[in-house]
Amino acid sequence: MYQISELSTHHAVDKKGSIVTKPDNEEPEILDLPIGLDATGMRKEFDSLGAVEVPANHYWGAQTQRSLQHFNIGHDRMPKEVYHAYGYVKKAAAIVNTAAGRLPAWKGELIQRVCDEVISGTLDSEFPLYVFQTGSGTQSNMNLNEVISNRCIQLVGGTLGSQTPVHPNDHVNMGQSSNDTFPTAMHIAAHTMVTEKTLPALARLRDAIEAKSTLWADVVKIGRTHLEDAVPLTVGQEWSGYAGALEDAIAEVERATAGLLEVAVGGTAVGTGLNAPAGFGEQVAAQIAAMTGAPFTTAANKFTAQGTLDRMVRAHAGLKAAAVTLFKIANDLRWLGSGPRTGIGELLFPENEPGSSIMPGKVNPTQAEAMLMVAIQVIASDAAITMGGAEGNFELNAFRPILIDNYLHSALIMADMCDHFRAFMVEGTKLNQAKLKENIDRSVMMVTALSPIIGYDKAAEISYYAIEHDLTLKQAALANGVSEDLFDRVVNPLALTRGGSADLPSGPGQPGHKTRRKNAGGRPLAAAAEPP
Repeated sequence: MYQISELSTHHAVDKKGSIVTKPDNEEPEILDLPIGLDATGMRKEFDSLGAVEVPANHYWGAQTQRSLQHFNIGHDRMPKEVYHAYGYVKKAAAIVNTAAGRLPAWKGELIQRVCDEVISGTLDSEFPLYVFQTGSGTQSNMNLNEVISNRCIQLVGGTLGSQTPVHPNDHVNMGQSSNDTFPTAMHIAAHTMVTEKTLPALARLRDAIEAKSTLWADVVKIGRTHLEDAVPLTVGQEWSGYAGALEDAIAEVERATAGLLEVAVGGTAVGTGLNAPAGFGEQVAAQIAAMTGAPFTTAANKFTAQGTLDRMVRAHAGLKAAAVTLFKIANDLRWLGSGPRTGIGELLFPENEPGSSIMPGKVNPTQAEAMLMVAIQVIASDAAITMGGAEGNFELNAFRPILIDNYLHSALIMADMCDHFRAFMVEGTKLNQAKLKENIDRSVMMVTALSPIIGYDKAAEISYYAIEHDLTLKQAALANGVSEDLFDRVVNPLALTRGGSADLPSGPGQPGHKTRRKNAGGRPLAAAAEPP
Protein backbone atom coordinates (compact mmCIF):
# COMPACT_ATOMS: atom_id res chain seq x y z
CA MET A 1 0.00 0.00 0.00
CA TYR A 2 1.15 3.50 -0.78
CA GLN A 3 2.41 5.07 2.44
CA ILE A 4 2.15 8.74 3.17
CA SER A 5 2.91 10.59 6.35
CA GLU A 6 -0.74 10.89 7.37
CA LEU A 7 -3.38 8.35 6.43
CA SER A 8 -6.34 9.53 8.50
CA THR A 9 -7.45 12.02 11.06
CA HIS A 10 -6.95 9.45 13.80
CA HIS A 11 -3.67 7.78 12.84
CA ALA A 12 -0.42 8.55 11.12
CA VAL A 13 2.01 6.16 9.50
CA ASP A 14 5.65 7.02 9.70
CA LYS A 15 8.21 6.28 7.00
CA LYS A 16 8.79 2.82 8.48
CA GLY A 17 5.11 1.97 8.45
CA SER A 18 4.58 2.20 12.21
CA ILE A 19 1.16 3.46 13.28
CA VAL A 20 1.32 6.34 15.73
CA THR A 21 -1.41 8.47 17.21
CA LYS A 22 -1.65 12.04 15.98
CA PRO A 23 -4.05 14.70 17.17
CA ASP A 24 -5.97 16.26 14.30
CA ASN A 25 -8.53 18.47 15.99
CA GLU A 26 -6.24 21.39 16.76
CA GLU A 27 -7.62 24.39 14.90
CA PRO A 28 -5.34 25.29 11.96
CA GLU A 29 -5.11 28.55 10.11
CA ILE A 30 -7.74 28.69 7.37
CA LEU A 31 -6.24 30.08 4.18
CA ASP A 32 -8.02 32.26 1.66
CA LEU A 33 -7.22 30.32 -1.50
CA PRO A 34 -9.14 30.38 -4.79
CA ILE A 35 -10.48 27.15 -6.24
CA GLY A 36 -7.92 25.39 -8.40
CA LEU A 37 -4.74 23.36 -8.21
CA ASP A 38 -1.57 24.60 -9.84
CA ALA A 39 -0.18 21.14 -10.44
CA THR A 40 0.63 18.87 -13.36
CA GLY A 41 1.05 15.16 -13.80
CA MET A 42 -0.44 12.67 -11.38
CA ARG A 43 -0.58 12.31 -7.60
CA LYS A 44 -1.26 9.26 -5.50
CA GLU A 45 -4.52 8.87 -3.58
CA PHE A 46 -5.68 5.84 -1.66
CA ASP A 47 -8.80 4.04 -0.53
CA SER A 48 -9.42 0.76 1.27
CA LEU A 49 -8.28 -1.20 -1.83
CA GLY A 50 -4.95 0.57 -2.17
CA ALA A 51 -3.24 3.37 -4.06
CA VAL A 52 -4.57 5.01 -7.23
CA GLU A 53 -3.04 7.72 -9.39
CA VAL A 54 -5.27 10.70 -10.10
CA PRO A 55 -4.73 13.88 -12.15
CA ALA A 56 -2.83 16.28 -9.92
CA ASN A 57 -4.86 19.27 -11.07
CA HIS A 58 -8.15 17.86 -9.71
CA TYR A 59 -9.51 17.48 -6.18
CA TRP A 60 -11.10 14.06 -6.55
CA GLY A 61 -9.59 10.97 -5.04
CA ALA A 62 -9.15 7.23 -5.50
CA GLN A 63 -12.76 6.10 -5.63
CA THR A 64 -13.69 8.75 -8.20
CA GLN A 65 -10.75 7.70 -10.36
CA ARG A 66 -11.72 4.03 -10.13
CA SER A 67 -15.21 4.91 -11.28
CA LEU A 68 -13.85 6.88 -14.25
CA GLN A 69 -11.78 3.88 -15.26
CA HIS A 70 -14.46 1.25 -14.82
CA PHE A 71 -17.57 3.17 -15.91
CA ASN A 72 -16.56 5.47 -18.77
CA ILE A 73 -19.75 4.53 -20.61
CA GLY A 74 -21.12 6.78 -23.33
CA HIS A 75 -21.39 10.55 -22.93
CA ASP A 76 -23.98 10.70 -20.15
CA ARG A 77 -22.57 12.31 -17.00
CA MET A 78 -24.27 12.55 -13.65
CA PRO A 79 -26.21 15.84 -13.79
CA LYS A 80 -24.53 18.69 -11.97
CA GLU A 81 -27.85 19.47 -10.27
CA VAL A 82 -27.40 16.25 -8.28
CA TYR A 83 -24.09 17.47 -6.88
CA HIS A 84 -25.49 20.91 -6.09
CA ALA A 85 -28.33 19.22 -4.19
CA TYR A 86 -25.85 16.89 -2.50
CA GLY A 87 -24.00 19.98 -1.32
CA TYR A 88 -27.04 20.90 0.74
CA VAL A 89 -27.09 17.41 2.28
CA LYS A 90 -23.42 17.53 3.21
CA LYS A 91 -23.69 21.06 4.57
CA ALA A 92 -26.77 20.21 6.61
CA ALA A 93 -25.04 17.14 8.06
CA ALA A 94 -21.98 19.20 8.94
CA ILE A 95 -24.14 21.79 10.72
CA VAL A 96 -25.92 19.11 12.74
CA ASN A 97 -22.69 17.23 13.58
CA THR A 98 -20.96 20.44 14.60
CA ALA A 99 -23.84 21.58 16.80
CA ALA A 100 -23.79 18.20 18.56
CA GLY A 101 -20.05 18.36 19.14
CA ARG A 102 -19.27 15.43 16.88
CA LEU A 103 -17.17 17.73 14.70
CA PRO A 104 -14.90 20.49 16.02
CA ALA A 105 -16.37 23.87 15.15
CA TRP A 106 -13.55 24.85 12.81
CA LYS A 107 -13.79 21.56 10.92
CA GLY A 108 -17.56 21.67 10.59
CA GLU A 109 -17.45 25.29 9.43
CA LEU A 110 -14.73 24.48 6.91
CA ILE A 111 -16.79 21.65 5.46
CA GLN A 112 -19.78 24.00 5.27
CA ARG A 113 -17.69 26.59 3.43
CA VAL A 114 -16.67 24.08 0.78
CA CYS A 115 -20.24 22.81 0.53
CA ASP A 116 -21.24 26.35 -0.41
CA GLU A 117 -18.75 26.13 -3.26
CA VAL A 118 -20.37 22.86 -4.35
CA ILE A 119 -23.86 24.35 -4.18
CA SER A 120 -22.84 27.40 -6.18
CA GLY A 121 -21.44 25.29 -9.00
CA THR A 122 -17.90 26.62 -8.77
CA LEU A 123 -16.59 23.08 -8.26
CA ASP A 124 -18.59 21.55 -11.14
CA SER A 125 -15.47 20.50 -13.05
CA GLU A 126 -14.61 18.16 -10.17
CA PHE A 127 -17.68 15.96 -10.73
CA PRO A 128 -16.94 13.99 -13.90
CA LEU A 129 -18.66 10.66 -13.21
CA TYR A 130 -20.97 8.88 -15.62
CA VAL A 131 -24.64 8.07 -15.12
CA PHE A 132 -24.08 4.37 -15.66
CA GLN A 133 -22.27 3.47 -12.45
CA THR A 134 -23.16 1.75 -9.22
CA GLY A 135 -26.92 1.80 -8.85
CA SER A 136 -26.81 3.18 -5.31
CA GLY A 137 -25.00 6.35 -6.37
CA THR A 138 -22.12 5.53 -4.00
CA GLN A 139 -19.45 6.58 -6.48
CA SER A 140 -21.01 10.02 -6.88
CA ASN A 141 -21.32 10.33 -3.10
CA MET A 142 -17.64 9.47 -2.69
CA ASN A 143 -16.72 11.81 -5.54
CA LEU A 144 -18.32 14.58 -3.49
CA ASN A 145 -16.76 13.42 -0.21
CA GLU A 146 -13.29 13.29 -1.76
CA VAL A 147 -13.56 16.70 -3.40
CA ILE A 148 -14.81 18.34 -0.22
CA SER A 149 -12.09 16.63 1.81
CA ASN A 150 -9.24 17.68 -0.49
CA ARG A 151 -10.53 21.23 -0.90
CA CYS A 152 -10.68 21.52 2.90
CA ILE A 153 -7.16 20.13 3.16
CA GLN A 154 -5.97 22.71 0.61
CA LEU A 155 -7.55 25.50 2.67
CA VAL A 156 -5.56 24.49 5.76
CA GLY A 157 -2.29 24.10 3.86
CA GLY A 158 -2.29 20.30 4.12
CA THR A 159 -1.27 17.58 1.71
CA LEU A 160 -3.91 16.57 -0.80
CA GLY A 161 -4.64 12.87 -0.62
CA SER A 162 -3.60 12.62 3.01
CA GLN A 163 -7.24 12.63 4.13
CA THR A 164 -6.03 14.71 7.08
CA PRO A 165 -7.34 16.73 8.84
CA VAL A 166 -10.65 16.30 6.99
CA HIS A 167 -11.46 12.71 6.10
CA PRO A 168 -13.94 11.97 3.25
CA ASN A 169 -15.71 9.21 5.18
CA ASP A 170 -15.16 9.99 8.84
CA HIS A 171 -15.99 13.68 8.62
CA VAL A 172 -17.69 14.67 5.35
CA ASN A 173 -19.82 11.51 5.35
CA MET A 174 -20.35 11.40 9.13
CA GLY A 175 -23.68 9.81 10.09
CA GLN A 176 -24.50 9.12 6.46
CA SER A 177 -24.67 6.38 3.86
CA SER A 178 -24.99 6.70 0.10
CA ASN A 179 -28.14 4.64 0.54
CA ASP A 180 -29.98 7.41 2.36
CA THR A 181 -28.19 10.54 1.14
CA PHE A 182 -28.19 9.88 -2.61
CA PRO A 183 -31.99 9.55 -2.81
CA THR A 184 -32.20 12.63 -0.60
CA ALA A 185 -30.10 14.56 -3.11
CA MET A 186 -32.27 13.12 -5.91
CA HIS A 187 -35.40 14.52 -4.30
CA ILE A 188 -33.83 17.93 -3.67
CA ALA A 189 -32.53 18.19 -7.25
CA ALA A 190 -35.79 17.04 -8.80
CA HIS A 191 -38.00 19.24 -6.63
CA THR A 192 -35.80 22.27 -7.24
CA MET A 193 -35.74 21.79 -11.02
CA VAL A 194 -39.49 21.38 -11.33
CA THR A 195 -40.52 24.16 -8.96
CA GLU A 196 -37.98 26.68 -10.24
CA LYS A 197 -38.05 25.90 -13.96
CA THR A 198 -40.70 23.48 -15.19
CA LEU A 199 -43.78 24.71 -13.35
CA PRO A 200 -43.11 28.41 -14.03
CA ALA A 201 -42.57 27.67 -17.73
CA LEU A 202 -45.80 25.67 -17.91
CA ALA A 203 -47.62 28.54 -16.19
CA ARG A 204 -46.20 31.11 -18.62
CA LEU A 205 -47.37 29.01 -21.55
CA ARG A 206 -50.81 28.57 -19.99
CA ASP A 207 -51.11 32.31 -19.49
CA ALA A 208 -50.10 33.06 -23.07
CA ILE A 209 -52.69 30.62 -24.39
CA GLU A 210 -55.30 32.03 -22.02
CA ALA A 211 -54.57 35.53 -23.34
CA LYS A 212 -55.21 34.32 -26.90
CA SER A 213 -58.40 32.64 -25.74
CA THR A 214 -59.68 35.91 -24.29
CA LEU A 215 -58.60 37.86 -27.36
CA TRP A 216 -60.45 35.53 -29.74
CA ALA A 217 -63.50 34.92 -27.53
CA ASP A 218 -66.02 35.97 -30.23
CA VAL A 219 -64.24 34.76 -33.37
CA VAL A 220 -66.34 31.89 -34.74
CA LYS A 221 -64.85 28.86 -36.45
CA ILE A 222 -65.97 25.39 -37.42
CA GLY A 223 -65.17 22.67 -34.93
CA ARG A 224 -63.89 19.27 -35.90
CA THR A 225 -64.53 15.81 -34.47
CA HIS A 226 -63.00 12.63 -35.93
CA LEU A 227 -61.06 15.06 -38.20
CA GLU A 228 -64.40 15.89 -39.88
CA ASP A 229 -66.45 19.09 -39.83
CA ALA A 230 -68.59 19.62 -36.74
CA VAL A 231 -70.67 22.45 -35.28
CA PRO A 232 -69.21 25.92 -34.61
CA LEU A 233 -67.33 27.14 -31.59
CA THR A 234 -65.19 30.20 -31.10
CA VAL A 235 -61.44 30.20 -31.44
CA GLY A 236 -61.40 31.45 -27.87
CA GLN A 237 -63.35 28.41 -26.70
CA GLU A 238 -60.99 26.08 -28.52
CA TRP A 239 -57.96 27.74 -26.97
CA SER A 240 -59.63 27.81 -23.55
CA GLY A 241 -59.59 24.03 -23.81
CA TYR A 242 -55.82 24.15 -24.25
CA ALA A 243 -55.42 26.55 -21.32
CA GLY A 244 -57.66 24.39 -19.13
CA ALA A 245 -55.72 21.26 -20.02
CA LEU A 246 -52.48 22.98 -19.05
CA GLU A 247 -54.06 24.16 -15.80
CA ASP A 248 -54.97 20.58 -14.97
CA ALA A 249 -51.48 19.39 -15.95
CA ILE A 250 -49.86 22.02 -13.73
CA ALA A 251 -52.02 20.99 -10.77
CA GLU A 252 -51.01 17.35 -11.23
CA VAL A 253 -47.30 18.18 -11.53
CA GLU A 254 -47.57 20.25 -8.35
CA ARG A 255 -49.32 17.43 -6.51
CA ALA A 256 -46.86 14.75 -7.65
CA THR A 257 -43.79 16.91 -7.05
CA ALA A 258 -44.86 17.62 -3.47
CA GLY A 259 -44.21 13.93 -2.74
CA LEU A 260 -40.50 14.59 -3.17
CA LEU A 261 -40.44 16.71 -0.02
CA GLU A 262 -40.10 13.56 2.08
CA VAL A 263 -36.46 12.44 2.07
CA ALA A 264 -34.56 9.35 3.17
CA VAL A 265 -31.76 11.01 5.16
CA GLY A 266 -31.29 9.39 8.57
CA GLY A 267 -31.86 5.83 7.41
CA THR A 268 -28.16 5.19 6.64
CA ALA A 269 -27.41 1.75 5.19
CA VAL A 270 -30.69 -0.19 5.28
CA GLY A 271 -33.18 2.19 6.89
CA THR A 272 -32.43 1.43 10.55
CA GLY A 273 -30.28 4.51 11.08
CA LEU A 274 -27.19 2.61 12.19
CA ASN A 275 -24.28 4.99 12.96
CA ALA A 276 -26.56 8.02 12.85
CA PRO A 277 -27.43 9.62 16.19
CA ALA A 278 -31.03 9.76 17.34
CA GLY A 279 -32.88 12.61 15.60
CA PHE A 280 -30.17 13.03 12.98
CA GLY A 281 -32.53 12.59 10.01
CA GLU A 282 -35.04 15.07 11.40
CA GLN A 283 -32.35 17.63 12.16
CA VAL A 284 -30.63 17.32 8.78
CA ALA A 285 -33.93 17.56 6.93
CA ALA A 286 -34.80 20.69 8.91
CA GLN A 287 -31.50 22.26 7.93
CA ILE A 288 -32.07 21.38 4.28
CA ALA A 289 -35.52 22.96 4.48
CA ALA A 290 -34.08 26.12 6.01
CA MET A 291 -31.40 26.41 3.33
CA THR A 292 -33.58 25.64 0.31
CA GLY A 293 -36.81 27.28 1.44
CA ALA A 294 -38.74 24.07 0.64
CA PRO A 295 -40.39 22.13 3.50
CA PHE A 296 -38.33 18.94 3.30
CA THR A 297 -38.90 16.41 6.08
CA THR A 298 -37.31 13.09 6.89
CA ALA A 299 -39.35 10.11 5.73
CA ALA A 300 -41.60 8.52 8.32
CA ASN A 301 -40.67 5.09 6.99
CA LYS A 302 -37.02 4.87 5.96
CA PHE A 303 -37.43 1.34 4.62
CA THR A 304 -39.93 2.63 2.08
CA ALA A 305 -37.75 5.63 1.28
CA GLN A 306 -34.66 3.50 0.60
CA GLY A 307 -36.14 0.27 -0.70
CA THR A 308 -38.27 2.04 -3.32
CA LEU A 309 -38.16 5.05 -5.61
CA ASP A 310 -41.93 5.22 -5.87
CA ARG A 311 -42.16 8.93 -5.14
CA MET A 312 -39.77 9.66 -8.01
CA VAL A 313 -41.80 7.39 -10.28
CA ARG A 314 -45.02 9.19 -9.38
CA ALA A 315 -43.41 12.61 -9.72
CA HIS A 316 -42.19 11.82 -13.23
CA ALA A 317 -45.61 10.43 -14.10
CA GLY A 318 -46.87 13.96 -13.53
CA LEU A 319 -44.35 15.24 -16.08
CA LYS A 320 -45.37 12.51 -18.50
CA ALA A 321 -49.01 13.51 -18.15
CA ALA A 322 -48.05 17.12 -18.88
CA ALA A 323 -46.14 15.92 -21.94
CA VAL A 324 -49.31 14.25 -23.21
CA THR A 325 -51.14 17.57 -22.86
CA LEU A 326 -48.37 19.50 -24.58
CA PHE A 327 -48.29 16.96 -27.41
CA LYS A 328 -52.00 17.43 -28.06
CA ILE A 329 -51.76 21.24 -28.06
CA ALA A 330 -48.71 21.39 -30.35
CA ASN A 331 -50.16 18.82 -32.71
CA ASP A 332 -53.48 20.68 -32.97
CA LEU A 333 -51.75 23.97 -33.67
CA ARG A 334 -49.49 22.64 -36.42
CA TRP A 335 -52.46 21.06 -38.18
CA LEU A 336 -54.57 24.20 -37.79
CA GLY A 337 -51.72 26.19 -39.32
CA SER A 338 -51.02 23.78 -42.17
CA GLY A 339 -50.92 25.34 -45.61
CA PRO A 340 -50.57 28.02 -46.74
CA ARG A 341 -52.69 27.09 -49.78
CA THR A 342 -53.75 23.45 -49.44
CA GLY A 343 -53.93 22.86 -45.68
CA ILE A 344 -56.38 23.86 -42.96
CA GLY A 345 -54.74 27.25 -42.78
CA GLU A 346 -56.74 28.81 -39.95
CA LEU A 347 -53.66 29.92 -37.99
CA LEU A 348 -50.72 32.00 -39.18
CA PHE A 349 -47.47 31.33 -37.35
CA PRO A 350 -44.39 33.57 -36.96
CA GLU A 351 -41.89 33.05 -39.75
CA ASN A 352 -38.83 32.26 -37.64
CA GLU A 353 -36.57 30.65 -40.22
CA PRO A 354 -36.58 29.28 -43.79
CA GLY A 355 -38.08 25.80 -43.85
CA SER A 356 -36.42 24.06 -46.74
CA SER A 357 -33.02 23.76 -48.35
CA ILE A 358 -34.61 23.09 -51.74
CA MET A 359 -38.10 24.66 -51.74
CA PRO A 360 -37.84 28.49 -51.70
CA GLY A 361 -40.36 30.36 -49.59
CA LYS A 362 -41.31 27.42 -47.40
CA VAL A 363 -41.84 28.03 -43.66
CA ASN A 364 -42.56 25.17 -41.31
CA PRO A 365 -44.16 24.86 -37.81
CA THR A 366 -40.80 23.97 -36.30
CA GLN A 367 -41.59 24.98 -32.72
CA ALA A 368 -44.55 22.60 -32.72
CA GLU A 369 -42.37 19.84 -34.15
CA ALA A 370 -39.77 20.42 -31.45
CA MET A 371 -42.48 20.32 -28.79
CA LEU A 372 -43.73 17.00 -30.14
CA MET A 373 -40.21 15.58 -29.98
CA VAL A 374 -39.73 16.80 -26.41
CA ALA A 375 -43.05 15.24 -25.42
CA ILE A 376 -42.05 11.95 -27.04
CA GLN A 377 -38.73 12.01 -25.16
CA VAL A 378 -40.43 12.67 -21.81
CA ILE A 379 -42.93 9.87 -22.42
CA ALA A 380 -40.08 7.54 -23.41
CA SER A 381 -38.08 8.51 -20.32
CA ASP A 382 -41.06 7.55 -18.21
CA ALA A 383 -40.65 3.98 -19.40
CA ALA A 384 -37.05 3.93 -18.15
CA ILE A 385 -38.08 5.50 -14.84
CA THR A 386 -40.92 3.04 -14.41
CA MET A 387 -38.67 0.05 -15.06
CA GLY A 388 -35.92 1.43 -12.81
CA GLY A 389 -38.44 2.12 -10.08
CA ALA A 390 -39.76 -1.43 -10.29
CA GLU A 391 -36.26 -2.87 -9.95
CA GLY A 392 -33.99 -3.09 -6.95
CA ASN A 393 -34.10 -5.76 -4.31
CA PHE A 394 -34.99 -5.91 -0.65
CA GLU A 395 -33.68 -2.85 1.26
CA LEU A 396 -32.21 -0.90 -1.68
CA ASN A 397 -33.35 0.22 -5.09
CA ALA A 398 -30.10 0.12 -7.04
CA PHE A 399 -31.23 1.94 -10.19
CA ARG A 400 -31.07 5.46 -8.86
CA PRO A 401 -28.74 7.13 -11.38
CA ILE A 402 -30.90 6.30 -14.39
CA LEU A 403 -33.98 7.64 -12.61
CA ILE A 404 -32.55 11.00 -11.61
CA ASP A 405 -30.81 11.50 -14.95
CA ASN A 406 -34.01 10.89 -16.89
CA TYR A 407 -36.11 12.90 -14.46
CA LEU A 408 -33.93 16.00 -14.59
CA HIS A 409 -33.62 15.72 -18.36
CA SER A 410 -37.40 15.58 -18.72
CA ALA A 411 -37.96 18.51 -16.38
CA LEU A 412 -35.33 20.67 -18.10
CA ILE A 413 -36.30 20.06 -21.72
CA MET A 414 -39.98 20.53 -20.89
CA ALA A 415 -39.23 23.87 -19.22
CA ASP A 416 -37.05 25.09 -22.07
CA MET A 417 -39.49 23.88 -24.71
CA CYS A 418 -42.50 25.53 -23.08
CA ASP A 419 -40.70 28.88 -23.11
CA HIS A 420 -39.58 28.49 -26.73
CA PHE A 421 -43.01 27.30 -27.89
CA ARG A 422 -44.62 30.26 -26.14
CA ALA A 423 -42.17 32.95 -27.27
CA PHE A 424 -41.57 31.79 -30.84
CA MET A 425 -44.97 30.37 -31.77
CA VAL A 426 -47.94 30.97 -29.48
CA GLU A 427 -47.45 34.65 -28.74
CA GLY A 428 -46.95 35.50 -32.41
CA THR A 429 -49.78 33.37 -33.78
CA LYS A 430 -52.47 35.23 -35.74
CA LEU A 431 -55.80 34.22 -37.23
CA ASN A 432 -56.49 33.75 -40.93
CA GLN A 433 -59.86 35.53 -40.76
CA ALA A 434 -60.65 34.95 -44.43
CA LYS A 435 -60.17 31.20 -44.08
CA LEU A 436 -62.31 31.06 -40.95
CA LYS A 437 -65.14 32.92 -42.73
CA GLU A 438 -64.87 30.69 -45.78
CA ASN A 439 -65.19 27.60 -43.59
CA ILE A 440 -68.24 29.05 -41.83
CA ASP A 441 -69.90 29.90 -45.13
CA ARG A 442 -69.34 26.40 -46.52
CA SER A 443 -70.10 24.41 -43.39
CA VAL A 444 -73.04 22.01 -43.48
CA MET A 445 -72.87 20.81 -39.89
CA MET A 446 -74.64 23.93 -38.64
CA VAL A 447 -77.75 22.11 -39.84
CA THR A 448 -77.60 20.59 -36.36
CA ALA A 449 -79.28 23.76 -35.07
CA LEU A 450 -82.33 23.02 -37.26
CA SER A 451 -82.63 19.45 -36.05
CA PRO A 452 -84.74 20.19 -32.91
CA ILE A 453 -87.23 22.05 -35.13
CA ILE A 454 -87.44 20.08 -38.39
CA GLY A 455 -86.23 16.72 -37.04
CA TYR A 456 -83.01 14.77 -37.37
CA ASP A 457 -83.95 12.99 -40.61
CA LYS A 458 -84.95 16.18 -42.45
CA ALA A 459 -81.79 17.93 -41.24
CA ALA A 460 -79.66 15.00 -42.45
CA GLU A 461 -81.40 15.15 -45.85
CA ILE A 462 -80.49 18.84 -46.16
CA SER A 463 -76.88 18.12 -45.20
CA TYR A 464 -76.46 15.35 -47.77
CA TYR A 465 -78.17 17.52 -50.41
CA ALA A 466 -75.76 20.41 -49.81
CA ILE A 467 -72.71 18.14 -50.11
CA GLU A 468 -74.00 16.30 -53.18
CA HIS A 469 -74.88 19.50 -55.06
CA ASP A 470 -71.98 21.63 -53.74
CA LEU A 471 -74.34 24.18 -52.21
CA THR A 472 -74.14 26.29 -49.11
CA LEU A 473 -76.23 25.07 -46.22
CA LYS A 474 -78.67 27.93 -46.65
CA GLN A 475 -79.14 27.17 -50.33
CA ALA A 476 -79.77 23.49 -49.58
CA ALA A 477 -82.19 24.30 -46.74
CA LEU A 478 -84.26 26.68 -48.82
CA ALA A 479 -84.34 24.11 -51.64
CA ASN A 480 -85.75 21.57 -49.18
CA GLY A 481 -88.59 23.65 -47.77
CA VAL A 482 -87.00 25.59 -44.89
CA SER A 483 -88.05 29.23 -44.86
CA GLU A 484 -85.40 31.90 -45.08
CA ASP A 485 -86.75 33.53 -41.90
CA LEU A 486 -86.44 30.31 -39.93
CA PHE A 487 -82.97 29.61 -41.27
CA ASP A 488 -81.65 33.10 -40.49
CA ARG A 489 -83.17 33.03 -37.01
CA VAL A 490 -81.83 29.59 -36.04
CA VAL A 491 -78.58 29.19 -37.97
CA ASN A 492 -76.60 32.04 -36.42
CA PRO A 493 -72.95 30.94 -36.19
CA LEU A 494 -72.04 32.97 -33.09
CA ALA A 495 -75.26 32.01 -31.30
CA LEU A 496 -74.52 28.36 -32.00
CA THR A 497 -71.34 28.62 -29.88
CA ARG A 498 -73.34 29.58 -26.77
CA GLY A 499 -75.11 26.33 -26.06
CA GLY A 500 -78.82 25.69 -25.75
CA SER A 501 -81.08 25.21 -28.79
CA ALA A 502 -83.68 27.09 -30.80
CA ASP A 503 -86.18 26.56 -27.99
CA LEU A 504 -83.63 26.51 -25.06
CA PRO A 505 -81.40 29.58 -25.05
CA SER A 506 -78.03 29.65 -23.37
CA GLY A 507 -77.67 30.89 -19.81
CA PRO A 508 -75.90 30.11 -16.55
CA GLY A 509 -75.28 26.40 -16.39
CA GLN A 510 -75.40 26.03 -20.19
CA PRO A 511 -72.22 25.04 -22.05
CA GLY A 512 -71.95 28.32 -23.91
CA HIS A 513 -72.39 30.67 -20.98
CA LYS A 514 -69.23 32.72 -20.44
CA THR A 515 -67.47 32.35 -17.12
CA ARG A 516 -63.94 33.45 -16.41
CA ARG A 517 -61.75 30.40 -15.84
CA LYS A 518 -59.69 30.48 -12.67
CA ASN A 519 -56.51 28.75 -11.70
CA ALA A 520 -56.22 26.08 -9.05
CA GLY A 521 -55.96 28.70 -6.33
CA GLY A 522 -59.15 30.47 -7.40
CA ARG A 523 -57.36 33.46 -9.00
CA PRO A 524 -58.68 34.54 -12.41
CA LEU A 525 -55.97 33.99 -14.99
CA ALA A 526 -54.44 37.12 -16.46
CA ALA A 527 -55.21 37.86 -20.10
CA ALA A 528 -52.80 40.01 -22.06
CA ALA A 529 -54.34 42.24 -24.71
CA GLU A 530 -52.75 41.88 -28.11
CA PRO A 531 -53.94 42.19 -31.71
CA PRO A 532 -55.07 39.07 -33.60
